[in-house]
Amino acid sequence: MSDRRKFLKTTMKGGMAIGAASMLPGMLESCSMLSKPSVTPPLFITPATQAPLEYPFNALEPVIDAQTMELHHTKHAAGYAKNLRDAMAAESVPTGTSVETLMGGISRYSVKMRNNGGGHYNHELFWKCMKPNAGSQPSGKLLAAIESGFNSFGTFKSKFTEAAITRFGSGWAWLYMDKNNQLQIASTPNQDNPLMDVSPVKGLPLLCLDVWEHAYYLKYQNRRGDYVDNWFKVVNWEFVQKRFEAAS
Repeated sequence: MSDRRKFLKTTMKGGMAIGAASMLPGMLESCSMLSKPSVTPPLFITPATQAPLEYPFNALEPVIDAQTMELHHTKHAAGYAKNLRDAMAAESVPTGTSVETLMGGISRYSVKMRNNGGGHYNHELFWKCMKPNAGSQPSGKLLAAIESGFNSFGTFKSKFTEAAITRFGSGWAWLYMDKNNQLQIASTPNQDNPLMDVSPVKGLPLLCLDVWEHAYYLKYQNRRGDYVDNWFKVVNWEFVQKRFEAAS
């Protein structure tokens, strides 16, 4: 109960008091994979509606061009959000259920729910993992954890890049925290993610990279490796650090 009171108090301070009480049980259940399950909003609650992009479509140029960003956000990602809401209505999921809660029990739902719930969650996280004029690497506790887990930041980048470019077909690359609070790197196919109970890769996503062709093809064509290399220039390490510190 003390953890729940702390959660609600923090939520109100973060401007997300509306609906927090109804989402709290599901959030705690969906994060039960972590040894320290208490979390700090607004970093970990994703509603089934698309958030406005926090920067202009051209803000990430020349790494990601404006046309790709506009199509990606307004067409592809918006479609996942709409289809998710349709699936939730068809399958009688209560209004206000967080996407994190859905992911934790996605095996109980349809393929449509899995594909579009994952697609919506993954994209909402992806946008926040990028920003213009980003720093070259994290600092503080996150950098220390990366260096401890992967020997160096350079080794981490190499392993993450490998996960991204060797994912056959469409999918995502992840930096995530496992049940032992250790950092791990992996990739998942299609719109799957580490929150899903059906995924062999399980944990709390911290950083994600979209390697579906629609994320890069207009600029990079078949050169996925160039896309991944350049993408590190726009990683929002400040956001990833806050996410890591809130879960640690």
